[in-house]
Amino acid sequence: MEHVKTRRERYVESTRAALLDTGRRFFAERGFADVSAEELVRAAGLTRGALYHHFAGKQGLFEAVFEDMEAQAAERITAAMDREDEPFARAAEGVRAFLEVCSDPEYREIVLLQGPIALGWQRWRELDQRHLGTILTSGLTELLGESGPHPLGLTTAAFYGALTELALSMADASDPARAREQAVHLIGAMLSGIR
Repeated sequence: MEHVKTRRERYVESTRAALLDTGRRFFAERGFADVSAEELVRAAGLTRGALYHHFAGKQGLFEAVFEDMEAQAAERITAAMDREDEPFARAAEGVRAFLEVCSDPEYREIVLLQGPIALGWQRWRELDQRHLGTILTSGLTELLGESGPHPLGLTTAAFYGALTELALSMADASDPARAREQAVHLIGAMLSGIR
């Protein structure tokens, strides 16, 4: 039998969703440092207590927004990879999907630019690895095997760093769509070179 949500459960969900939506919009438009907790709750039509109850403050809200965006990115990348059967094609589709995600202005601002500032480098990296690192590791393992020409951990770290830097460079390019296609070809050449 399906659980019917109580009025209280629906209220809790809608409060959380309102804070997440407001946080995402404000953090993308103005950045973490330039948004106050008071502005967030006022714009969401809620009290400061609601923010602290659900997220323990602005920092917790930012982290929740960040994790939601990373989870959505991981789903999108995995779905793109699942459309292919051959390991190289799966990897190429994963790279293309990742770079497309990074082209989204909200993702770029919140995850790539504000994330390291708001969360600190270690926490940013930990969360990013949790959501996207496992996809990269499994894709490279599928492509190269456990005993490829280079240690898998180093290979994964090299591609993780390259993809992150390419995403940042691509976002600042005068023609982001062209830069994204060039980045896809570059990563494809790198993958071909280590197979």
